[in-house]
Amino acid sequence: MKAIFSFYSDALRIALQSIFAHKLRAFLTLIGIIIGVASVVTVGASISGLNTYVVDKVAKVLGSNHFMIARMAFSGRMSDEEFERRNRRNKRVNWDDYEWVRDHCQSCSEVGAHAGSPTDLQQDGIEFPGALVFGSTANMVDIEDKEIAEGRFISADEVQRSALVCVLGGDIKDKFFPNTNALGKTLKIRGLPMRIVGVEEKRGSFFGDSFDRHLYIPVTTHLQVFGRGGLQIHGKASSRAGFQAAIEDARVAMRNKHRLKGNEEDDFGLVNVEELNNQIDQFTTSIATVVVPITLITLIVGGIVVMNIMLVSVTERTFEVGLRKAVGATKRQILLQFLIESGLLCALGGVLGLLLAWGVTELITTLASITMTITIGYILLALIVSTVIGMIAGIYPAFKAARLDPILALTQTT
Repeated sequence: MKAIFSFYSDALRIALQSIFAHKLRAFLTLIGIIIGVASVVTVGASISGLNTYVVDKVAKVLGSNHFMIARMAFSGRMSDEEFERRNRRNKRVNWDDYEWVRDHCQSCSEVGAHAGSPTDLQQDGIEFPGALVFGSTANMVDIEDKEIAEGRFISADEVQRSALVCVLGGDIKDKFFPNTNALGKTLKIRGLPMRIVGVEEKRGSFFGDSFDRHLYIPVTTHLQVFGRGGLQIHGKASSRAGFQAAIEDARVAMRNKHRLKGNEEDDFGLVNVEELNNQIDQFTTSIATVVVPITLITLIVGGIVVMNIMLVSVTERTFEVGLRKAVGATKRQILLQFLIESGLLCALGGVLGLLLAWGVTELITTLASITMTITIGYILLALIVSTVIGMIAGIYPAFKAARLDPILALTQTT
């Protein structure tokens, strides 16, 4: 055991001496490995960051333990034929449906209603095109985990009496009431003066669509101003453990309301936040499945360069190999010596590649404000693949060194 440890420690020491004796050549040799590892880790960080970004934004929009029933629910891929079939079959969700689900979903901690319509705002010579006006029940602030920066959200009493009140998104507040308190002031929506009772905390944008262009009015007021199309039912479970039970309870209630029997298909859409998150995971995994192997090609190219340099190293060290074999080194020991050296060379390139990837991700995160997450999975993948490629690249040079005739090797000069 001691002899084996001594051999490997000597082999490691000789490999390090060889690498540091030709620093520039070693670095130039490793550029392919460094770039390959940095590419794999950076791409992995981008994919993980994209997943985190989308999931976080979905959570900000929909909240946790939250589901939605609407006429159409766009989750996953849907063919044109399937869309047309559902469009013909599905019924419009109305106020009676909301009240029925609210009264019969025993597993739901909250059931609310929501309706959205785009509109252009104009007041005192200021224009704000493309605002989204959402009619909401009072409990939507809890269902969607909204944060109110100033004032409050719409009250149940204001919903009941169709009050002319509103809660502004951050961009709308900044446009019409910059550097001033908007609470108590009025904003005209479709010509109706709405008293401002609250301002929502800024939520940012999602793939270019700003959530801060939203404003909220009582859902009953919205139905009177914009008509009765596009109502959605939103439900929430009190905990993650009761989430699936709440969804199924609401689904059964909706089917009973629509008098659906047996295996008849639902004539409404159901959006499940957890299923949406799973689809996001599948989407980013599909991207990784395609992109990561492409970046690994860079590592293979780097491995070919390493093999060429190791062949040069064998030629340069022919005398050394002959001398070691003359004093008793076996073919196996010579083979392992060069395999350890090539593997160590690529492992070093892997570490440098990780440092480069870390620098690139930090730079992108700082300059572009894009979250990039370096995960342990991609780190291990890059290091293991780079080391294995180094070992594979070193097989032929090591085999060539192991087969050298010691007598002929000793007659050659370095």
